[in-house]
Amino acid sequence: MQVIKEYVQRWYESGLDPDEYICHHKQGNLVEISDADTGERQTVLTFCTNDVLGLVQCEAVKQAAIDAILQYGTSNSSTSVLSGRITLHQQLEEEISAFKHLPHTQLFLNAWMAMQAMMDAFCHLAIPVPGFQNTRETLILTDVLNHGCIVSAVVNAGTRSGKVFSHSPQVRVKAYRHCDMEDLRRKLQRYARPGDRILVVSDAVFSMDGDIAPLPDMLNVLHHYEGSVLLMDEAHASGALGATGRGIYEHFGILPSQAIERGVVPLIMTTFSKFAASAGAAISTHVAELKPLLNVSPTSIGTISLSPPLTAAALESLRQVRQRPELVQKLQDNTQYLRSRLTEHDFVALGETNVVPVILQSEINPKIFARQLMHNYGLWVSPIWFIAKPRLRITVNALHSREEMDRLVAGMVATRDLFYKPTLSA
Repeated sequence: MQVIKEYVQRWYESGLDPDEYICHHKQGNLVEISDADTGERQTVLTFCTNDVLGLVQCEAVKQAAIDAILQYGTSNSSTSVLSGRITLHQQLEEEISAFKHLPHTQLFLNAWMAMQAMMDAFCHLAIPVPGFQNTRETLILTDVLNHGCIVSAVVNAGTRSGKVFSHSPQVRVKAYRHCDMEDLRRKLQRYARPGDRILVVSDAVFSMDGDIAPLPDMLNVLHHYEGSVLLMDEAHASGALGATGRGIYEHFGILPSQAIERGVVPLIMTTFSKFAASAGAAISTHVAELKPLLNVSPTSIGTISLSPPLTAAALESLRQVRQRPELVQKLQDNTQYLRSRLTEHDFVALGETNVVPVILQSEINPKIFARQLMHNYGLWVSPIWFIAKPRLRITVNALHSREEMDRLVAGMVATRDLFYKPTLSA
């Protein structure tokens, strides 16, 4: 324990600990918060929520969650395969399948559990079956900037429960350069062996860089490997990309069926914490046999099923998105507007989506910058100060007005002027 105490003390002294705030009330993008250390209260305009379509406070969504509690209670109190499956689960799975154009969907409590279940099911076939032996090795290729849930799942793919409790073939994991399809092609040529089961996994929208995976190019590479699997994490793509918010396939004008026609197996992970005003995740596929494998994976069979109010909120949110495509259009318009305003004022904004990472001058600590934005201008943004390129991560949503976005830019300009004095060349 002494080592832990010394480590945390050094961590705090280095300024790596985050500022923590407690939310007391929300109304649109106005949030009443208090500093966890001082207790000081302040109402701020938030640009760090992942509620991209503003459905968290939608009356229909809130009422659906309330109705679910009245009908089922607050919890299902069991795993799905025992007594924890309810009608709402089936309805949500059907809605997601229709939304993503893939007929079979399995629910999970969160993206981390979904990804781990996928590795257990795909690499190790979940549970040993008498008379059947899995002899094919798996080659996994992952983008170097994939989200932590993917990283955690793939680095442990060789030691998931199927490997621990039975005799599964080897799993080999290789990273390819960020969105570099030439590097992906080279890695496949170098590492793929005859008989391998090939899985390529990528974020659709990268959560720290705001850019989009090159899906058409990925399919062009993978169609040379018949039966290869492409798993897209659409956490930041669902509700944000495509004319109706269906995600990366719609963004590029492609249907999953077209990937199938080219010999590539498409899998899509959908999460509910961004566009669907809830929590939880799902994996969708056209392969019916994958669903029961996911259903008996440790992160499904070993834990409680998605609770009634969370399921109902996600279900109603998805229906709202399908009925109101103007929400998606508003989000995309807001994204374009804020990015253009930041560019006008010489801010370096990465990517192209509603996730807007802003790289500040090297002399500026994003944590201190964000703290000043909050205290002086009542603006709440996410500082990311502990990675290779420290940044502010701004998230735009469909509820932001142009006046609010102008207020953000003005506050950022004033704060930059406070911290950064460019040196004039002679």
